[in-house]
Amino acid sequence: MTKVFVHGNPETAAVWNDLVAALNERGVDDIVCLSPPGFGAPVPDGWDALPSSYVTWLAGQLRALAANGDEPIDLVGHDWGAGHVLGLAAAHPELIRSWASDCVGLVHPDYEWHDAAKTWQTPGEGEAYVEGMAATPKADLTELYVSLGLSPDIAAEMAEGMNADMGRCILDLYRAAVPPALTDLGERLEAADSRPCLVIDATDDPYVSTELGKAGVARFGAEHLELKGQGHWWMASAPGEAADGLVAFWNGLDA
Repeated sequence: MTKVFVHGNPETAAVWNDLVAALNERGVDDIVCLSPPGFGAPVPDGWDALPSSYVTWLAGQLRALAANGDEPIDLVGHDWGAGHVLGLAAAHPELIRSWASDCVGLVHPDYEWHDAAKTWQTPGEGEAYVEGMAATPKADLTELYVSLGLSPDIAAEMAEGMNADMGRCILDLYRAAVPPALTDLGERLEAADSRPCLVIDATDDPYVSTELGKAGVARFGAEHLELKGQGHWWMASAPGEAADGLVAFWNGLDA
């Protein structure tokens, strides 16, 4: 059973390092961490960084894994990677056995974008913001990520990924996700051929409230993994607890 992980913004696949190690300790080693274009992976010529483009990209990656015999696939998403995972589950559920994701509250009708997202969505202000991000010395970015709860090694890898290409993808992605885009995604997912799913609920995530996440449990018929007191980077702050929850979910699918 292949486990595929998709991260978000402004991240690289390094964000999964501690969780992958914890899963390896529990006997889960068939793991693939995919980096979306612009977020730790090169940007193809003509790339528009729209949510639909990332779903198409992810579908292609999963088909390639299946062609190599790496199936069935259990898909895991975080942050904007959650958006890509939910988009894939809505458009191409046949490609996966299950999905697990944090930030499920993104598709709730009451969700409101955080302040940084609103800045990225504003012409002029967004360009200035991402230019400043790309120009920030890597040592300072590393220090910032460490202050947010990431280990120095992971923080340094993520800081190296912040560049002008990532900045352009941030703007395209967020500007295509103004309301009602994510509400529409939630409706498509609700109507899709459902797959077993797990809502990962980091209760202290400042970007998506736990209340909206819990609403997704009932809406999508999901199991619920509550990570009490954990924030946005739960995979780094509580890798063992998260690994236990994921393994229990996957084992339940095999029962």
